[in-house]
Amino acid sequence: MCIDQKTCGACNAAGPLCGWCTQDGYDAKNKERCDTMQNLIKHGCDSSYIVSHEHDIEYNKDEPPQNARQDEDAIQLSPQEITVQLRPNTPFKFKVNFRQADNYPVDLYYVMDLSNSMKDDKAKLAELGDLLAEDMSKITENFRLGFGSFVDKKTMPYVSTVPDKLEAPCDGCAAPYGFHNQLSLTEDTPQFRTKVFAAPISGNLDHPEGGFDAIMQAVACQNEIGWREKSRKMLLYSTDASFHYAGDGMLGGIVKPCDGQCHMENNYYTESLNQDYPSVSQVSSKIAERKVNIIFAVTKEKLDVYRKLSQHIEGSAVGELADDSSNIVELVRENYNKISGTVELKTEGAEGVHVSFKTKCFGQDERDTGVCDGIKVGQNVSYEVTVEIRECPANEEDWEKTFSIYPVGLTEQLKVHLKYLCDCDCEAPELGGGTKEENSPRCNGSGTFECGACTCNPGMYGKNCECDGTNLDSEDYNAACRMTNRSEVCEGNGQCLCGQCDCNPITAGDQSKKYSGRYCECDDYSCDYYDNKLCGGPGRGKCHCGSCVCNPGFTGSACDCAISQEPCRAKESGLICNGKGTCVCGVCTCNTESYYRGPTCEDCPSCPGKCEQNRACVLCRAFESAEHSKEYCDANCTHVSVVDHVEEMPGWKLCKFRDESDGCYYYFIYAYDGDFVKAQRTKECPTPVNVLAIVLGIILAIILIGLLLLCIWKIIVTIHDRREYAKFMREEQKRKWEVGENPVYKPATSKYDNPMYAQ
Repeated sequence: MCIDQKTCGACNAAGPLCGWCTQDGYDAKNKERCDTMQNLIKHGCDSSYIVSHEHDIEYNKDEPPQNARQDEDAIQLSPQEITVQLRPNTPFKFKVNFRQADNYPVDLYYVMDLSNSMKDDKAKLAELGDLLAEDMSKITENFRLGFGSFVDKKTMPYVSTVPDKLEAPCDGCAAPYGFHNQLSLTEDTPQFRTKVFAAPISGNLDHPEGGFDAIMQAVACQNEIGWREKSRKMLLYSTDASFHYAGDGMLGGIVKPCDGQCHMENNYYTESLNQDYPSVSQVSSKIAERKVNIIFAVTKEKLDVYRKLSQHIEGSAVGELADDSSNIVELVRENYNKISGTVELKTEGAEGVHVSFKTKCFGQDERDTGVCDGIKVGQNVSYEVTVEIRECPANEEDWEKTFSIYPVGLTEQLKVHLKYLCDCDCEAPELGGGTKEENSPRCNGSGTFECGACTCNPGMYGKNCECDGTNLDSEDYNAACRMTNRSEVCEGNGQCLCGQCDCNPITAGDQSKKYSGRYCECDDYSCDYYDNKLCGGPGRGKCHCGSCVCNPGFTGSACDCAISQEPCRAKESGLICNGKGTCVCGVCTCNTESYYRGPTCEDCPSCPGKCEQNRACVLCRAFESAEHSKEYCDANCTHVSVVDHVEEMPGWKLCKFRDESDGCYYYFIYAYDGDFVKAQRTKECPTPVNVLAIVLGIILAIILIGLLLLCIWKIIVTIHDRREYAKFMREEQKRKWEVGENPVYKPATSKYDNPMYAQ
């Protein structure tokens, strides 16, 4: 990114690693004047001739935070104005502090829907006016309160245009209107109660109201409403209906868009029938411009609608309004604390500048955010602001820019003046730099000598502007682009421009990878790969002209061979490859005649191991029991010593075996680097099992389980018998013994009819 830059300004704009060498004659041996600082010094450029811009900051205004005083405004954001000299592609960081001031001025303007459905709410609000002022006075002593109302546009289909309805749309109602400023912001808060009581109810036809007209006028009419410049401006909007927005005005034949300006006369909105409703973006933009916080106090049925609206309006909140507005004081208090306790930094006018925020708020972890919640009066929050520009604008007039950082909902701001470091002093002598010689003899009269190099006039090329662009195919130029007399121009990997090779990309379409070298003879992307990385990656080496140049500690065609033998060192013995092999490129090659294998030649599946080798001698020496005789033991087991206790320690291996004769465990350790064994004098025997207790326990358990099963059986049978008996008794009670109904019954006498008898 450095060596492609041809001027000092472009070099410094390429990034923080780049520097420009102004030393005379430095580029005589085809060295690039723009390179990394390390390479410039390495190639012989004196550090005093290297131009590399550094950031600089100047605090034009940095007044410390203070509470509001009788003759002075509160200061919460510091600093207030700075000037930053900013180098492109190099992030610059500075601190911004915010402190919540005590008694910060608050202007609360209440905008209320006074259609007929809000009649009960108006009466309740008037009763709560004094309580609202009293409650806010606990938060700040510098409090002002105002009141305005709205209905809708005075035309069909929003309100009835029947003459009688235009005068009184409902019983006891006043004529409809768009927006009426009933009471400008005032410290005389008792007037609020009076004005709300006196405000008449009106009515409209459709369900949505003209609230957007009211919001726009209440925010835009700064003088008429009485907003103070230095205050927390809060607009409380209460309604039980949705809202009309831009485009709805066409239903009433109103097609002129809202202009977002103040149109108030005698405290009434005068353009209600001439301008359409504002759009959501217009309302949001105006609220952000005037730094107003809006609280939507709406009934439960409209919460979802206004929550969606709140997402598009900066610094807004939504609260549920009781049916009679009895909770309005709690809503104001709760949402004021939520809004004032949340500080969110944003930028304005920072187009083309990348600005980001970091803060810890009151926790320990730093977060990438400009938002802090739960800030109380007197608490200080520090933000880290990072500013960066990615390129220099083409027009020098745009090398200076001013933007602001502000907390949402407040008029305070930090003005940031940026001066882009897009040129060098040596390119502009009026800035106190070096000489700038136009049509210099050093440049063959065809360029300007500045910053130690030639900047050629249009049509001329070359380091000394010796090349005429009208004759690019000259044989003299081509000869300078050949490595030998028989070589191709630029080795066939580029084209010759005025005696210099302009190398082609290695892969078509990928301009980031080109052939390199004076004659384009080098391919820095065709070296061997290791671990899927060119030359093993930057940690192992880099590719230069088709061959890997390895970093210290690595060798091999792909820098795949580590010179250090530490990866081969065995963990237990500490020997290279456990003494059973050789280390090559950080990998063990185990001896073929041995049985040891594994990464460090420590694994031997077919070996009995030293634990097994020393087991018999340990039994013999420590416990005088083994298959060997005492004479053999005394002759061959002298390397075993008996101690009171053994445990695994560095350089020693712990072995554990179970003695089949008594079931106890015995322990010993042996040294990795010698034939030394230490056996523990005592064994560890498991606690004997109480067989009698187990047998008696099992018998007792069987008896108890049998008794339990018998009890369960008895209970089930008893329950069944009782149910059957109860059933029998119910049937017995239903039985009736009537003789005439018994088919088996025969009377004591017989009766026969005499067929001859006639009566």
